[in-house]
Amino acid sequence: MKENNVVKTKSYDFALRIIKLYQYIVSEKKEYTLSKQILRSGTSIGANVEEAIGGQSKKDFVAKLSISYKEARETHYWLRLLTDIGYISNELSSSLINDCEELLKIIGSIIKTVKISNNHNS
Repeated sequence: MKENNVVKTKSYDFALRIIKLYQYIVSEKKEYTLSKQILRSGTSIGANVEEAIGGQSKKDFVAKLSISYKEARETHYWLRLLTDIGYISNELSSSLINDCEELLKIIGSIIKTVKISNNHNS
């Protein structure tokens, strides 16, 4: 995977947004449990993308990206939950969910492409 790429940049930018969301929820809503959950899963997406880039094999690469995909699914869940309980506005939620869904599509596509490539090389 090339060093300057879309999934790396988007997952990092998304993590920054999640950190700001965490800070807002903690300071404005005084909510500490759910905010920690979304902080962990939302920042883990990019961390696992970084690990995938440094993967030792295609299998390792796909494994790390698969974790990233699962963390994005979890983050999607927390965003919906935080919206439905009124901790974040629909406008903010919609923007974050759209970014999260974009990451899911990109990561899912990369995983699929690498798996197809591996099957053709076998």
